[in-house]
Amino acid sequence: MEAKYSYSELAKMIDHSLLHPALTDKEIVAGCKIAKKYNVASVCIKPSGIEIAKAVLLGTDVAVGTVIGFPHGSTLTDVKRYETEAVCKLGATEVDMVINIGKALSNEWKYVTYDIKAVVTVAHRYGAITKVIIETDYITNKNVKRHLCNICEEVGADFVKTSTGFGFVKDDSGKYSYKGATEYDVELMRKACSPKVLIKAAGGIRDLDTLIRMRELGVSRIGATATAQILDEYKRRYNAKEN
Repeated sequence: MEAKYSYSELAKMIDHSLLHPALTDKEIVAGCKIAKKYNVASVCIKPSGIEIAKAVLLGTDVAVGTVIGFPHGSTLTDVKRYETEAVCKLGATEVDMVINIGKALSNEWKYVTYDIKAVVTVAHRYGAITKVIIETDYITNKNVKRHLCNICEEVGADFVKTSTGFGFVKDDSGKYSYKGATEYDVELMRKACSPKVLIKAAGGIRDLDTLIRMRELGVSRIGATATAQILDEYKRRYNAKEN
């Protein structure tokens, strides 16, 4: 069977996620080596792991990305601004920021706009790409999602992103559930933004078919921990030799 997309086209959609709070330095090194081996777009790493990632990925074209206000988004705007500057100075070239979810649900649009713009402005000053996480597990109203996409475009964000991967919702029984990226949300986000704003889907993307489906819905990047599983499946399916 002939592949519709090349190995490189799909690998360069992946931001290899290294964000679990319990990841040790040794595990971060191992994760960065996976990103290097599979030649993905970037690692999306905890801010404290930036220097480790830079050392492991030196000489590759795998970018070092990190997160701002992660995962709840409720830190003060000035703190997000400072954090953005700090990680860019350390060498991060991509930042994934979390909006202030509670303020968005309160329709405090002036606050939300200022908060996003603050991070975008600082990141762009350092030449870094900005991805804005609207956290679709918490932001469920389609009109609010569209409005957030419009704000992101208005302030110059490079990407709008579905989820943190940590948006666990507690139900009436006390159990936590999580959806992450859904086809419905990425279609809504793609339609809400002009082509100059790209879409990143994150959360629950664990196999090759889902990655391909997301690409066909207009997604440019995904966040994934299952990078090896996804790309090894590509190689098996298409007898690919690329690394």
